[in-house]
Amino acid sequence: MAATPRLEFFYDCSSPWTYFAFTRIQPIMERLALPIQWRPILVGGVFNAVNKDLYAAREAMFNSPDSPRMKYFIKDMQDWARLCGVTTTMPAGHPISSVKAMRGAFYAGEQGALVPYSREVFATYWDSDTPDIASDEVLADICSRVGLDCEGFFAAIADQKYKDLLRQNTDELIARGGFGSPTMFINGDDMYFGNDRLELVEARLQELLGTS
Repeated sequence: MAATPRLEFFYDCSSPWTYFAFTRIQPIMERLALPIQWRPILVGGVFNAVNKDLYAAREAMFNSPDSPRMKYFIKDMQDWARLCGVTTTMPAGHPISSVKAMRGAFYAGEQGALVPYSREVFATYWDSDTPDIASDEVLADICSRVGLDCEGFFAAIADQKYKDLLRQNTDELIARGGFGSPTMFINGDDMYFGNDRLELVEARLQELLGTS
């Protein structure tokens, strides 16, 4: 009997395309009756290590709101948002630091709340009047909405253990050839990058399960 396929999902909540993939991958995996191994990362750390040119180009685009490229970026984002049944608005100051929020994902995972916590972080960043997920007040509100202990949360994200966990996942993704978010791996070495690769992910998993 073939081994059950394993899917890892490396993600940072500061990417709209990751928000879409996060939303879409869950029903896919439910249909296939397969679990998801969620791997929080800091995408800025990935860009700084392996994708500096792209990072600079994106910064230039975000600073040119009337450019044709930025206008298309917004259109594309809204098209995907409608398809996924979510709402997105480009937040002022994007990209906003996600380091504390992504450290918090590990704490949320220990409390059995990683998915609802991450969903709230995504929604706060991309569809709220308070998108500053670097703010302790905003993070406290997220914790309250998903039932996380705020004191425990803030103690965790200041703890070296959680800082190291985020760095380790980020460094691991880079070492395995990743260069952005979302990045998915099937069975450890079969890499897929981007929201628009989910159809390929699903097809490969079906093939491995013998259901294609």
